[in-house]
Amino acid sequence: MLRINRENLRNSHETPWLILDLVMLGLLLVNLIWLIFDALYATEFVFSWLATYFPAFTDAYDPIHHNFILVDLVFIAIFFTEFCFRWIVSVVRKEHLRWYFFPFLHWYDIVGLIPLGATRIFRFLRIFSILHRLHKFQIIDLNQTAIFRFFRFYYEVFVEELSDRIVVKILSDAQKDISAGSPLVDDISRQVLAPRRPILTQWLAGVMNHFGQSISDNQHGEAIREHVRKCVGKAVKNNAQVSTLHYVPVVGKTIENTLESAVTDIVTASMINLLSDLEADQIDRFVEAGLHDYTPTTDELDKEVLQVINECLELVKAHVAQQRWKAELAAQESTLPMSDITTKPGDHPDVNNDKPRA
Repeated sequence: MLRINRENLRNSHETPWLILDLVMLGLLLVNLIWLIFDALYATEFVFSWLATYFPAFTDAYDPIHHNFILVDLVFIAIFFTEFCFRWIVSVVRKEHLRWYFFPFLHWYDIVGLIPLGATRIFRFLRIFSILHRLHKFQIIDLNQTAIFRFFRFYYEVFVEELSDRIVVKILSDAQKDISAGSPLVDDISRQVLAPRRPILTQWLAGVMNHFGQSISDNQHGEAIREHVRKCVGKAVKNNAQVSTLHYVPVVGKTIENTLESAVTDIVTASMINLLSDLEADQIDRFVEAGLHDYTPTTDELDKEVLQVINECLELVKAHVAQQRWKAELAAQESTLPMSDITTKPGDHPDVNNDKPRA
């Protein structure tokens, strides 16, 4: 049920506007009901029925019907005066950036003032405008009304279904373009990656320099140095020439250990110097010269990249196509009290059948 929050009404200082809105709402309802009645009066069936049962009424109303445009002009004059008054107030309050914004934002009021059958329907929008203004100042709470929740739910269902189909259509068209041999990978390389290559090489050089400094650090680089030591030791021991040092009397084992330690230090120092001294322009030249002519597996790579993109689009389509409003509706029904879903005697609902009962 729609309730008026009197505290918010006092705090908003909108009481005079509320009174004006209620008066205009009453006049609007009278005008709309009168318009509907006059349209029905113009039909032969209603006129014959009234002439048969209420001849005095038809004799009195017939002149009004033939001059109804004059009656409607009275309402139009009242609505136009109120519109101009609100326009002046909005200019004084500086509610909009420009003084002439008001009629554009309230275009439906102007269109509704045109005394034509097709434009009078816009006067209904004035009712929603008044309700929206009261809701904005939290004088009323439309969220608590059943009719608002009803229309909001089905509006969201409509928007979701429409937007999902549009997105799925767009993604399907993109998949067709990719399947038809769209040069997507080349465009990505040329238009996306190539302009950013200096930034990427600078970042890569910084990462490698950081790795080099980390290896040289006594604490953080111990794991790498230990790994290098094990690898070098294994390689030295498996080397046929170095293994002959075993046969040198007395100093053979010492020479082998010294050689292993020296090679480990040399390899570790080389890695540190290589990573620490590497610059962005060196990486850029390496990429330009080393990868420019590398084409043996270009076609296979392009196919794999396009396949990955296609599979990703399929997942996106499957996710978009999910009808989340059904899950929301099921969740709302699951929260209903048992008294609302208890069937009456004689009812035999079929929970597994979605067909309507006769």
